[in-house]
Amino acid sequence: MTRSTFVLSALFVGLLAAVLHQSVAATGANQELGSPERGNYSVSNVNGSVCLMALMGLQLNVSYSSVSQNKTVAAMINLQPNITTPSGSCDLDSATLQLSTDADKINLTFRFSLNTTSNKYHLSGLSLSAVLADMKEESPLSFRNDTLEYMWGTLGHSYMCRDKQTLTVTKDFSVQTFKLQVQPFGFTGGFGAADECQLDEDDMLIPIIVGAALAGLVLIVLVAYLIGRKRSHAGYQTI
Repeated sequence: MTRSTFVLSALFVGLLAAVLHQSVAATGANQELGSPERGNYSVSNVNGSVCLMALMGLQLNVSYSSVSQNKTVAAMINLQPNITTPSGSCDLDSATLQLSTDADKINLTFRFSLNTTSNKYHLSGLSLSAVLADMKEESPLSFRNDTLEYMWGTLGHSYMCRDKQTLTVTKDFSVQTFKLQVQPFGFTGGFGAADECQLDEDDMLIPIIVGAALAGLVLIVLVAYLIGRKRSHAGYQTI
């Protein structure tokens, strides 16, 4: 194998290692608390028919003033589906899902908006009201943002994100979703075709990149072998 062929092969191996390292690093980060259990949450309209359906695991990340530590601390809370009650409403161009739990006195609300011209919806608002055992404040913690642009989907379709997704609400509050599938509009008894998040699409690209890198490496080695064989054969004829 020539020197240039060896260098090209090394570059392909380096690319492959970098891609694999990035994949492992992404899946191995932030495992302190562990993934939350996936819940099944729904909202029904006045007729009793389900108008909003969500399957997801939820992890809350909150900063607050701690009594025992006398400083601001960061808390990670996994929402437990078996003690969480869903409620909400569905309108023509808006839908709300509220998740309440008595255990930690948490109320988490998702607000979705639909553009009736483009038939595109998204998560436009998130709010949290919470009372934690070690907090200094007498009144509940409160966070709200109604200018979000997450979870874009098409009317009649569901939005899906299998990977962990971080929804930043404020500097002191964010929500992480796990194995998410939600449909806030046009739900007719089952999830519509899934509009997948960018994270899932990126995960699909990784095996394609790895396969292409391996195929390129094999091709380089094969070409180098054929060239070397041809030169060797030409040398024998000269002698």
